[in-house]
Amino acid sequence: MDSLVKKPVVIYAESTPNPSAMKFVANRLLVPEGATVEYKNSAEAKPSPLALQLFMFSFVKQVFIAGNYITITKNDTVVWEDVIQHARDFIKLFLEEGNAVVNELPKKEVATDNTFAETKSVYTEHSAPITETETKIVEILEEYIRPAVEQDGGLITFKSFTDGVVTVQMKGSCSGCPSSTLTLKAGIEGLLKRMIPEVKEVVAEAV
Repeated sequence: MDSLVKKPVVIYAESTPNPSAMKFVANRLLVPEGATVEYKNSAEAKPSPLALQLFMFSFVKQVFIAGNYITITKNDTVVWEDVIQHARDFIKLFLEEGNAVVNELPKKEVATDNTFAETKSVYTEHSAPITETETKIVEILEEYIRPAVEQDGGLITFKSFTDGVVTVQMKGSCSGCPSSTLTLKAGIEGLLKRMIPEVKEVVAEAV
C-alpha cells in the first residue's frame, strides 16, 4: 500500500536577476534531465498541459521549463508579491494531481558529421558543432557557464561561430533580462576570449 501513497510535492520560489522572472523549483524532475522547453504564448504551449494552464493567468508572459524548475516571466501589470503565492499553489496542485507537464518535447537536430555526433547527442540544446573550435565553445558553455545560468532560471545555447563571432541564444530568465547584456559581455565573452583565442566577440540572437 505504501507504493500507492503519492510523494508530497514541494514548490518554492527563487528570485532571478531578471525582475520580471521568477523561478519555481519542485522536488522532482518536470522534464527529462537535459531537456528544456520554452513557450512565449498559449499557442506555442499546446504540447505542455502545465504551460497551457499557466498562460490562463493574465500576468504570465513566458514559460520556461528545465529539470526540476519552471521559470515564469510576468508582464508589467502586476508585482510578484501579489501573484507569487497563486502561481506556486497552482503548480503544486497541478503536479499533485498527477497531470502531465509536457506531452511532447521539441525535436532536436542531430549532427550529421560523425566526428561531432557524440558531442551533439550529449548537448542536445546546442546547434551541432562542425569544427574543433565550435566543439570547444560548446564544452566551455556546458562546463563553466550553463550551470550558473541555470541557477538563475535561464539557459544559454550555442548557435554559430563565424569570423570570430560566437552567437548564442539566451532563454528563460535570461531572455529580456536587463543584466543579461552585462553578463554576456563581462562574463561569457571574457571567458571565451581567454580560453579560445579565435573568439573575438559574443552576441545574443534574438528569440
